[in-house]
Amino acid sequence: MSQEKKLWIGLLIVAVFSFGVLGYYGYEIYQQSPPVPEKIISENKEVIFTGQEIKDGQNVWQSMGGQEVGTIWGHGAYVAPDWTADWLHREAVFILNRYAQKDFNKDFDALDKEKQAALKIRLQTDLRTNRYDERTKTITISENRILAIQYLSHYYEGLFMNSPEFDKLRNDYAIPKNAIKDTNRMHKMNAFFFWATWATVTERPNSTISYTHNWPADDLVGNKATTDLMAWSGVSIITLILCIGLLVFYHAKSGEGESLPIPTSDPLLKQGMTPSMYLVKKYFWVVSLLMILQVLLGIVTAHYGVEGNGLYGIPIDKFLPYAVTRTWHTQLAILWIATAWLATGLYIAPAVSGKDPKFQCFGINFLFIALLIIVVGSMIGQWFGVMQKLDLVQNFWFGHQGYEYVDLGRFWQIFLLVGLFLWLALMVRPLLPILKRKTEEKNLIILFLISCSAIALFYSAGLMWGRQTNLAIAEYWRWWVVHLWVEGFFEVFATVVIAFLFVRLGLLKTKTATLNVLFSTIVFLSGGILGTFHHLYFSGTPSAIMALGATFSALEVVPLTLIGYEAYHNYKLSKATAWVDDYKWPIYFMLAVSFWNFLGAGIFGFIINPPIALYYVQGLNTTPLHGHTALFGVYGMLGIGLMLFVLRSLYRNTLWNNKLIKTTFWSLNIGLFLMATMSLLPIGIWQAIESIEKGMWFARSSELMQDPTMITLKWLRTFGDVLFAIGIVTFAWFVFDLTLKNKNK
Repeated sequence: MSQEKKLWIGLLIVAVFSFGVLGYYGYEIYQQSPPVPEKIISENKEVIFTGQEIKDGQNVWQSMGGQEVGTIWGHGAYVAPDWTADWLHREAVFILNRYAQKDFNKDFDALDKEKQAALKIRLQTDLRTNRYDERTKTITISENRILAIQYLSHYYEGLFMNSPEFDKLRNDYAIPKNAIKDTNRMHKMNAFFFWATWATVTERPNSTISYTHNWPADDLVGNKATTDLMAWSGVSIITLILCIGLLVFYHAKSGEGESLPIPTSDPLLKQGMTPSMYLVKKYFWVVSLLMILQVLLGIVTAHYGVEGNGLYGIPIDKFLPYAVTRTWHTQLAILWIATAWLATGLYIAPAVSGKDPKFQCFGINFLFIALLIIVVGSMIGQWFGVMQKLDLVQNFWFGHQGYEYVDLGRFWQIFLLVGLFLWLALMVRPLLPILKRKTEEKNLIILFLISCSAIALFYSAGLMWGRQTNLAIAEYWRWWVVHLWVEGFFEVFATVVIAFLFVRLGLLKTKTATLNVLFSTIVFLSGGILGTFHHLYFSGTPSAIMALGATFSALEVVPLTLIGYEAYHNYKLSKATAWVDDYKWPIYFMLAVSFWNFLGAGIFGFIINPPIALYYVQGLNTTPLHGHTALFGVYGMLGIGLMLFVLRSLYRNTLWNNKLIKTTFWSLNIGLFLMATMSLLPIGIWQAIESIEKGMWFARSSELMQDPTMITLKWLRTFGDVLFAIGIVTFAWFVFDLTLKNKNK
């Protein structure tokens, strides 16, 4: 059996096994997610909240921005608190003070440690006991919890509506006045907040841990790290070390691979150009403009962390609140990176066959218009949703779904899915004739088409939740999109495309490239598919999710430890011969991808990967540290690199403005590094220390985040941000200068 065939079988086994396990435990999440009761009642059977109010409250939370305004269960934005950690701590303090006043006529903090310990045990017995009745579908709560609900409902109503006493706190949290405009909606959102918090402290049936595995950490209510958390963290580290050793052994055994005589001239000079290949220029124009817009929104969003009600005194929160700017900032990142990659695919497919199928140009132009409509339409809908101008059903379909990275309304999700399948058709049609010829590139093209099909197909996971789906179930499917679609199959697509480009340049043998891509895909998907679970440790999922997530997500880091080999290989290719120097900057961006893969995805990713680490840092600035350096550092740099490969091929005889692209390269990389190390990393470390010592509620509190030293650390981000913005502007300048000066090409 050939090595190639063995690798194909290995890839099939990995995919079938991994998706089988992912699907099985998805079914378990459906069965064991925190129940949404039909009623929450008092011991006297008085109805406090109905199940429908909880579901509607989830929709109200989503309409105001959802995960773009603080977090729930640790997922979302970082300026406002985690609302479940905040509610839980405030509820605990309220009830403890009530106990202390009733028993000792003192506040809880004034008691000695022995009395405090006794009251904490009483509190934990009340809060942690599971009083959900499966038969009647009701949750019964104590009189003290009812009084706490009344107190906290008044508190959150003042915060999210327009009480003057909350002006400073609203400013600290970057929440505008009247984020929720009527008391009925506010009552429902309080119902959702209570239910989501109930799940964080109520023990699962026949268990001593809460539905969220005792997250968030809070000593008052007995939410402490469990034995499982520590044990599986150890397993993940041992797995990482073991598999790194095995991969190093495999790499050493396989050697450097076959050497290939370098062509004396650029093979792409002989490549024919089809009319559709020139049409991708307009995609690159849009990518460049979206990059600039995304950076501008990022600057405004970051500034909200130090001035929560405006921009240098301008009260922009009245018409462009933080929830909107952050939504657009994160969404545009996905959209411009995806567009750059999709456009590269549209260029490569006809480049292989050398001719366009019928209506290829029409399809590319039609897809371009559709993507523009999706971008503009979804952004307008999100603004209307956050500004509370839509009812809850309209908001779900056309406004803001409230889930980070998949915020766009359901209508726009469906529209984008149709666009992705149109893109898939445009990719498949030019390549079918090549497959029929059974050329040497056949297996590489099959891998390319598989990755393209996965990109189109796996986005459909975003349609698997409904308007009022249980949050734990919605989170399961959301990570199918964010992890499997963005971090998974786009990565496979990128690996194939890069290998294919080097084959076309004559720098890699087709067979060697195919074997490398197959092996890399197996290694990545071995950890990547089940590694999805590491996002779900504390999202109302069964304990087995932690075991699987900890074990397999460690495998995601394994290939990144040898990324230096890939970087060195690409660097050698850039020096191979004189004509390759024309591809210096595309290859240098591939080098940057390797660096950020190691630092951003590898080191900064593993910081928040083991369960015991994530228990204390989920929802802190260690997450955007990883997010910025992995999303832009890896996928963004790769998108730019792919665009430059295409532009080099389109304008093969044109002299590039190397000073401009050099400025772009170093500004982006140095700016991103400074942003990460001067601001996000120290803030995240400080928050982590406070989370371990005092609890998640304090690590996200206004008291800590508005500390003068913390504000200084936020301002230090300016140095990196400005340098990074220069890189974005010079790249857009480069693209427009190159393409508009050569209109006829």
